[in-house]
Amino acid sequence: MAELHTNVLLSQAINKHSSGKFIPILPQDLEQRDLSPHAIRDEDLRALLSSDLALFTYDGAELDAGTVVEYMVAKMADIPSVILRTDFRGAGDQGKAGDPWNLMSSNWPRTVGVSVNAMVGYKESLAKAFSEGQKTTGGEYMIDDVAQKVVAGFEQAMRQPPRLPKELRGPVYQWLALMPGFRDGNDESNLARLSKLCMEKQDKGLL
Repeated sequence: MAELHTNVLLSQAINKHSSGKFIPILPQDLEQRDLSPHAIRDEDLRALLSSDLALFTYDGAELDAGTVVEYMVAKMADIPSVILRTDFRGAGDQGKAGDPWNLMSSNWPRTVGVSVNAMVGYKESLAKAFSEGQKTTGGEYMIDDVAQKVVAGFEQAMRQPPRLPKELRGPVYQWLALMPGFRDGNDESNLARLSKLCMEKQDKGLL
């Protein structure tokens, strides 16, 4: 429950600090628990592929496998992305020279890493709240700080040019329509949906 609540607070703060430019869509708001696991996965993947940008939280001693799969799908679709890590514990195999997560998730184009030490950040935010008479809580200050860093990361990722060559965009998105094995809809309808999505992204300058 705490994680779901934090997701909501962070999404609201991202929207606020981007002046409404970024409107987050949370997977937790899409999933219907009366559906099968296959259908839930399909809904998450379709929402991801339809997004202009993507944010992935890489917290924990071991990365969540589903999050990593979603990140790789985003990279296949050339979606500008931000990887956020707020865990103060060390992780990954890159040491101090690299990102605090597994090397195989690093160095992908159109991706910006944002690392925040949650423990240090919370203490600093708590001190700020006390100094200002606790008109705002330490937690709110911390969420705002993280959101501003994520917004800056989104802006940076969007400035990076697409890696997917123009002549490959259509074929790649056609493959993305077939590769996951979506349960509902036939190949023809899925191909039409992703082809339309590809054109929309090109019209927006995202591809």
